[in-house]
This record gives sequence, C-alpha cells and structure tokens, in this order.
Amino acid sequence: MNSLLGVGYASDFNFIVLILFFLLSIVLYFKFMSKLSLHVKILLGMLFGVIVGIVAVKLNFNQFITDWIKPFGTIFINLLKLIAVPIVFVSLIKGISSLNDIAKLSKIGFRSILLYLSSTFLAVTIGLILVNVINPGETLSNSLSADFFQSQSSQSIVLEKSKIAEEVKNQSPLQFLVDIVPSNIFLSATDNSKMLQIIFFSILFGISLVVLPKDKVNYVKGFFDGLNEVVLKMVEFIMDYSPYGVFALIAGLIVEFGASSSLFVGLTYYSLTVILGLLIMIFFVYPMFLKIFTKTDIVVFFKGILPAQMLAFSTSSSAATLPVTIDCCEKNLGVKKEVSSFVLPLGATINMDGTSMYQAIAAVFIAQVLGMDLDISQQLTIVLTATLASIGSAAVPGAGMVMLVIVLSSIGIGADKIALIFAVDRLLDMIRTVVNVTGDSAIAKIIDSLK
Repeated sequence: MNSLLGVGYASDFNFIVLILFFLLSIVLYFKFMSKLSLHVKILLGMLFGVIVGIVAVKLNFNQFITDWIKPFGTIFINLLKLIAVPIVFVSLIKGISSLNDIAKLSKIGFRSILLYLSSTFLAVTIGLILVNVINPGETLSNSLSADFFQSQSSQSIVLEKSKIAEEVKNQSPLQFLVDIVPSNIFLSATDNSKMLQIIFFSILFGISLVVLPKDKVNYVKGFFDGLNEVVLKMVEFIMDYSPYGVFALIAGLIVEFGASSSLFVGLTYYSLTVILGLLIMIFFVYPMFLKIFTKTDIVVFFKGILPAQMLAFSTSSSAATLPVTIDCCEKNLGVKKEVSSFVLPLGATINMDGTSMYQAIAAVFIAQVLGMDLDISQQLTIVLTATLASIGSAAVPGAGMVMLVIVLSSIGIGADKIALIFAVDRLLDMIRTVVNVTGDSAIAKIIDSLK
C-alpha cells in the first residue's frame, strides 16, 4: 500500500486505522450535523481537524495529511480568493449607487477612516503597555534565541521578507496614495493584494452612477443588481463547503505544528502576551465602542459574527473572510447594504488592529531578547510606524511579517531578528485575523447606527 500511494507511512495497519477514523468522522458529520447552523458546522469542522491532525501526528502520518487532506483546504482558500474581488467590486458599486447622495458617502467614508485609525492606534498602545509590563523577552534563553537566528530555513524567510520590506521602506511617504490608483484595473483584479485599487475604481464607478441622470444608467444599475445576486449565490455555495475546507486547513496546521512544538514552548510567554492583547481588543475595546455608539446587545453581536470569526481563524485572511463578514453583518446584525458594501471592504484593507498590535509587541519582545532598552521616543516611533504600516498591510496570511521588518528598522533592529518569532507566527496570525474581522464588523455596525 505504501508503494501504491508513493509515500512512506509507518505501517499498513496504522494507515488503515487512520483511514477508518477519517471515514467515521465523515459519516458522523453527515448523520448528525447536516442540519446545524453554519457557525456550528465550522466549529465542528475545526474540532474534527484538530482530532484527525493529532491522530495523524501520533501515528506518524504527517505526509498523508499533507498529500491527501490539506489540498482540500487549499481549494477552499482558492474559492474564497476567487470570490473576493467580484464581491468587493459589485457590492461597492451597488451600495454607492443606491445612496443617491455624494455628501452621504463622504460622511460615511470620513467616519469609517477616523474610527479605523483610532482603533488601530489604541491597539498598538495596548500592545506596548502589555509587553512592557509582562516583559516576555526576559524569559527566553540566549541559547534558544541563537538557534532561531541561525536556522537555515529562518534565514531564507528573513531574506525574502527583508527584500520586500526594503522596497517598501525606500518608497516615498506618499507611495500608499500612488498605490491606491490603478494604472490597469484588469491587472489589479488579478491580484487580491491590490484590493485598495479595486475599491478606488469601484468608488469612482459608483459615484459616476450617482451623478449621472437616472435614465442614462438604469440598465447599468439593473445589471449590477442582478450581478450582485449571482455573486451572493456563489458565496452561498462556497460557504456550504466551508466546514470541509476548515477541517482540511486545521488538520494540516496541526501536522505542521507537531514538528515545531519545542519552539512553541520556548515562546509561550510571547504568545500569551500577544493573545492577551488580542483578547482585550475583542472582549473589551470593541464592546466598549459598541456600548458608546450603538444600542447593540454584545451577545447578539458576537453571535452574529461568529461564522466570520471562525473562518478568519481558519484562513488567516481578512480578504478571504470578507464575503462571510458582509453576509453576517447584513443578515445577523442588520447593517444596511449601503454601509456594509463600503465600510467592510475598506476595513478588510486598512483596518488591521490585530496585526498592528502584534507588530508592536513583537518589536519590543525582540528588543528585550537582544537586551535593548527602548526609550519613550523609540516606542512612540513604534506606535506611529505600526499604525501607518497597518494601512499598507495586505489582508492576506503572513503580510504582517513584512510590515514588522519596517517597524523593527524604525527602531534600529536588524531584519534577521524576526526569525525569533517564526515558530508561533502562524497561530498568532490566525487569532489576530479574528481581531481584524471583529473590528471591521464593530465599526460597520457603529457607522450604520450613526447614519
């Protein structure tokens, strides 16, 4: 059997045990869980993924999961990426064209950006306070950190991230404005990291529909109304597959972590500091915002966005989660389409509270490991740099690591030192994406209530 599959498994018996366990999980899913709500299905998909991943590690079937299970997770990610650009493009145009008032659009845009920047600034500040109080860098031994820095795989990743960060750092301070305006919208549509350019074109297109006489654009508006319904139906089909995709993603992730558990233990204090900060944002800061600006029940809010949070945790991508975030805000929180179609795509691109907090904590943590004592001016530099970097951080997995190189450079720390946090970055990326999505949803609800 091993030769038939072309991979080296521990034994035929163990292979059969794993296959039977996997098939039993599928049977149980279809028998008992087919009628459950989406967020429950996603949670169960995550649970089955964890169980199958642990069993695979115990039976030494890591390669089986990588070859035969993980690809279905990759397919799911690709489906989400596939629909990201169409839903942003169509929903933005439909939402803006339905406003019939340019002043109303500018008011929504100003409030959105102000709230996004405020929450990001607050996230960075909270992160700095926590990392300075807990001092996680003092708990990591010099020998362990040296192992990280000298790792060949880490050095290759550092080199890659450093090159990208160097290109960003050498650009004009206004380069982010230049990057917003596309030179070719069709090329922009082929790259999900160019979402701001799609948003810019969609806003320009939508505003043009608003200012033109209605009799000139009735057919165009009707076309986008119908196209919006088609895209939403595609999202519905993709979400029907989501529990299986999440299962495959989590199973593959557990297998990957199994190989680096010793490194994870060495960075426990750092991880807990980041997680504590992220939990403060989710369970204190955003509820406080909602309490101040809206009458939304906090329990109803969290229950409403739970499917988006679960998907964000699984995919580590705000952009990939965007279709579900929009769906949750509109159907479960009652956010109007004209608000959700503008505020949420914008937030998925520029509102990275979790990412900016992680950058602040990581920068100070690395400085602590190196024995550097950062003064007030250096920490204020981190606040400013991390806040601005979050605007240019792509809403895809791992993009925050590139921005971290820029933050480290701003306080005189070499890019090679980011190797220290590679071992646990994937897990923390999943959690901080949940924060990003939660923040987007909270601010969308606030903007909707302020209208």
